[in-house]
Amino acid sequence: MNKLYWYHYVFWGFYFWYQSFNPSDSKTYYKDATTAYTSWFQAYGTDTYFIEFVGYPFASGLGFSYAAMMALFAWFGYLAFVFFYIFFKENIKTKVQVFRMDLITLLLFLPNMHFWTVAFSKGSLILLGISMFAYGMRVPQKRLFILTLGSLIVYHIRPHMFLFLGVGAVAGYFTGKEKVPFYQKLLVYATFIGALIIFSDKILAMGNINLEEGAIESFQDFAEGRAASLSKSGSGIDINSYPIVLKLVTFWFRPLFVDAPSAMGIFVSLENVLYIYLVSKLFDRKFIPYIKNSSSLVKMSLTIFLTSSLALAFVMSNLGIAMRQKSQVMYFLFFVIGSFLDYKRRMWLRKRAKKKELMAANANVVTHA
Repeated sequence: MNKLYWYHYVFWGFYFWYQSFNPSDSKTYYKDATTAYTSWFQAYGTDTYFIEFVGYPFASGLGFSYAAMMALFAWFGYLAFVFFYIFFKENIKTKVQVFRMDLITLLLFLPNMHFWTVAFSKGSLILLGISMFAYGMRVPQKRLFILTLGSLIVYHIRPHMFLFLGVGAVAGYFTGKEKVPFYQKLLVYATFIGALIIFSDKILAMGNINLEEGAIESFQDFAEGRAASLSKSGSGIDINSYPIVLKLVTFWFRPLFVDAPSAMGIFVSLENVLYIYLVSKLFDRKFIPYIKNSSSLVKMSLTIFLTSSLALAFVMSNLGIAMRQKSQVMYFLFFVIGSFLDYKRRMWLRKRAKKKELMAANANVVTHA
């Protein structure tokens, strides 16, 4: 993790240089956090306002420079990797390897995950909130503060993402293989359902969903308009006419060299090839039986990944934005993959141990004979 810290801040330096020659929301956030408000709570709100709300006491109150604000939010991004590291380590018991490398180490050092989490922006803070949520769900009754704080961070930045986390938590907790006391299930269910009801107006507003006109129809109108507007940029691709499966593949695995919009896109294409390779590990006859009997955290992660991917794939026709958005949810997929590979390895280790025991028993029989 010490190496990861310095690795993360190398990306901070690269991004700080990159934004000097390219447009960046960080510049606007810093300007607003220092000059647009006369008090801290004047900045309070969701989406962009929340980033400026978090930045206000540092930029306006403590006089942080733009570089210092970037470094602070890069630290928030690093903390996200710390929470994900603990989340993976607590639940993946064996040393799963890919290309003779430890899988968890490989996943933590993926470049695209770091590039979008080192700036004074939504990316670093929302990944922190999501990672705190995942960490807290391991033992929610003992990590209630971290779980609540992470959920609130996610809600204030992207209310619809909070919806996916809530759905995943409820689905996982009620269908996992663990024997959870009824009162704990009821507590989780009541907490997230209550929060979803309280925050429903904000969540629906983010997707321009009007219940009177029909939730599905209004979301489709919003998605089509959003995708059309995003596709006008240089890295945009029109996916409105794509079937749903192709939309998902585009969201998860593009760019892939031929449609890479820049040198950075080519670099990200290499990472996407790794994603494809890891996903191929799930095309195994043992996977479906494993999911049916898996833990609540595995089912939660799979539910969050699939529901958020379905929603985001409808509106992400801009590859640059897709690269940022999918970084928020890919670790849930990675956890499912890692848990499945961990399960297969544990089964293999048990078979090997039994084989050794049988061979030892046979050797004793021969010796006595």
